[in-house]
Amino acid sequence: MDVSRMQVIGLCRFSYPALGGFQVEHDSPEARAAFLYDAARMEERFATFEALTLPPLRAQTDPNFVLLIVVGTAMPEPLLTRLLDLVEDMPQTVVIPRAPGRHRDVMREVINSARDNTGLPSLQFRMDDDDAVACNFVERLRHAAATQEALIAKSRYVGLDFNRGFIARITPEGIRARSTTETLWTPALGMVVAPRASRGIMNFSHAKLNRLMPVATLPDEDMFIRGHNEFNDSRQKGGTAHVPLPLVDATGEARFRKIFNIDADHVRRIMGKS
Repeated sequence: MDVSRMQVIGLCRFSYPALGGFQVEHDSPEARAAFLYDAARMEERFATFEALTLPPLRAQTDPNFVLLIVVGTAMPEPLLTRLLDLVEDMPQTVVIPRAPGRHRDVMREVINSARDNTGLPSLQFRMDDDDAVACNFVERLRHAAATQEALIAKSRYVGLDFNRGFIARITPEGIRARSTTETLWTPALGMVVAPRASRGIMNFSHAKLNRLMPVATLPDEDMFIRGHNEFNDSRQKGGTAHVPLPLVDATGEARFRKIFNIDADHVRRIMGKS
């Protein structure tokens, strides 16, 4: 099995007002769009996307991947232009506007429209617009698929769960973070999808993946950052536990530069403190 020829497809919803797919519901697509495009929320989202999400994608050791960025057709033009400007230098990115629709149906259509007819499985991953993966994520995804050849040969879907990483928040003082090991979290969770399979990684609940398919757990190195901020969908409900995130010191900042290509000085500049 030549994993070097497998297509790697990532999908990121950038404030897309889907019907479903959120833990906090709204009364209408218009109400959801108003929440998503709130000025304060979008400023935080763009800052996190620029400082946290994009740097490691730009520095992938294997640049042979595509990242589909799904946005709403109602996204205000200045915000869309700002997003396009941010990813202009990244040939892997494709910004895809879609009208509000059922979350899983829209995401399935977006991913399937990007799949090449190679006769090989595709390697798929998903990420939120405030998450990040390590600089060697695509390379490791291919390597992990190569080690699971027997499972892939007999399974329509196989999960690849890189379960070590960080919870992090960017601030004017720098990066606040702590290490974590979590099962089936969205960042750095991959899936091998058979060439004739109709569904993809966005059509399954990430937390239930191991009930529906074989999943290989890969705990050997830090592979993700789960962004932590005031506008996380999972933090909009009451009773959410506070996660203490200490300020990363110089040694930790060097580690973030090495693993994720994230520069704490750039974080401080973006967040308003030189």
